[in-house]
Amino acid sequence: QVQLVESGGGLVPAGGSLRLSCAASRSIFSFNAMYWYRQAPGKQRELVASISSGGSTNYADSVKGRFTISRDSAKNTVDLQMNSLKPEDTAVYYCNVLRTSGRAYWGSGTLVTVSS
Repeated sequence: QVQLVESGGGLVPAGGSLRLSCAASRSIFSFNAMYWYRQAPGKQRELVASISSGGSTNYADSVKGRFTISRDSAKNTVDLQMNSLKPEDTAVYYCNVLRTSGRAYWGSGTLVTVSS
């Protein structure tokens, strides 16, 4: 089992920044990849960013150049730095990890609200 706890969400004006963090109950070296997803009201959950075990990163086109995913092996965390936030970034953000066994785990989410 893996427990994931997200933090860092909140209310921020457009153009502002937030840093989300996801703390894992196991070493991040046990994961093939770590992801941040988001789900806006009335919309499907979408992939925002990913980081592989080798450190390769990928981003949704909508956040490229504004968001940065990173990980800290000492703290067993994966972070999402979000800059130049837009109202359309408003969503619940979820952390997801894929273990080497192939099983995936989700956090309970953290709400990000960007005011216009």
